[in-house]
Amino acid sequence: MAPYHPPSSGRRNKLRLDFNENTVGASPHIIDFIKRYLTASDLSIYPEYEHALEDLARHFGVQQTELTLTNGTDEAIQLLINTYIDDDAEVIVLRPSYAMYRFYSQLAGACVEELDYRAGKLAFPLEELLERITPRTRAILISNPNNPTGTGIGVSGLEKILRKAVNAAVLVDEAYYEFSGVTMLSRLRHHPNLFVSRTFSKVYGMAAMRCGCLFSQAVNMAHVRKAQSPYSVNSLAAMAARIAVQDPKFVEDYVTEVLAARELLYVGLEQLKIPYIESQANFVLGQVGDRAVPIRDELRERGVLVRDRSYELPGYLRFTVGTRDQIQRLLDELERIW
Repeated sequence: MAPYHPPSSGRRNKLRLDFNENTVGASPHIIDFIKRYLTASDLSIYPEYEHALEDLARHFGVQQTELTLTNGTDEAIQLLINTYIDDDAEVIVLRPSYAMYRFYSQLAGACVEELDYRAGKLAFPLEELLERITPRTRAILISNPNNPTGTGIGVSGLEKILRKAVNAAVLVDEAYYEFSGVTMLSRLRHHPNLFVSRTFSKVYGMAAMRCGCLFSQAVNMAHVRKAQSPYSVNSLAAMAARIAVQDPKFVEDYVTEVLAARELLYVGLEQLKIPYIESQANFVLGQVGDRAVPIRDELRERGVLVRDRSYELPGYLRFTVGTRDQIQRLLDELERIW
């Protein structure tokens, strides 16, 4: 297995346009709640999830039996793999996509089949995926919209996959749902092989908390919970998630700002004659050629962090989209070194 080593230090006090996080921070209500109501006694008690599950089920429009809290999306992927995948089972992942799909599949001893996004505009390869699915396929892991391409697939296309992959658990990872508006949650009860994951690490600004949700039909979730440790999500994360979903205006305002900033980034990249991939998420891939790594390093020296993806998409850097002021700073620095 190839180890996954994301940068984990030296990011504070820099403009963080590298990990697709919320670039302005979590809702002030979360910090206020924790400061006002967290006690020493609370920290001495093992987590209790009853109230969090009630609030989150209500927010997402599902039954409590149809979701489980997870330690970020990573645990959601791991739970699905641990529940449904045995040695040598066939798992289909797309390439390039989130590294943890392959990571947990390999860890389980699965036979991992990789399918490339289409060359050029990196569109979702729907027909190619449908052809690749066989009766041996046991899981398909899809990020929608996809990281790092930013491209996505609609509900009708996903339903074609679900109908073809009748023997497979199909995970639709909706980490960037708020920016695309495409979700399969409302189709949960129509497809017994559908799983959906959401995270609080992106738009909600809670990456440090490591909190997410996995959704599926109740009979599936009963099996999944057998594979989950009893206290994998800490009390602070569960508490913060409850408060986060009660502040929809914070999310709406941030999404509105990001979408405006994404348009600003498009215009700026066009002016610099840097080709890019149109995105449905809060990040954009820019094609800077063989200078990708030097440009990333020079931007870092100037206090702006971006992500090099040239190791799997030659010449591409990924720019997280934050506020318009932050994107203008990125464009200004790019212009100076371009």
